[in-house]
Amino acid sequence: MPEVKVIFDNESQYKRIAAYILPGETLYAVYDCKGGGTGFVGITDRRIIFYDQGILFKKKAMVSIPYNQVIGVAAADEGIIFQSSQITLITGAGSFSFEFRGVDKAQWAYRFILNQMLNQSRS
Repeated sequence: MPEVKVIFDNESQYKRIAAYILPGETLYAVYDCKGGGTGFVGITDRRIIFYDQGILFKKKAMVSIPYNQVIGVAAADEGIIFQSSQITLITGAGSFSFEFRGVDKAQWAYRFILNQMLNQSRS
């Protein structure tokens, strides 16, 4: 299998996420996020990994959400498709919003995550 070139905004964020990748897991992207709470998000073939700056657990933590725990993924729709850089993952434990630094990154993440969810539901 050819090696995947990981897309990332910030090399130090990429290195931090890469340390959490499991054997056999493929990392595709690490994107910086705007606003408070989520510093950055990693997207793999198995899960979403994000850096929580103390909003969820009152301590900084790396949080993983496997695709099989995601009920839905939402993209803000202001009347024109993908004019917002925010997506929200809906899980049984609550919802998690990520505001990417660019509409193109949000659109890529939305499509990738939805594809992974749909592929896992077929398994």
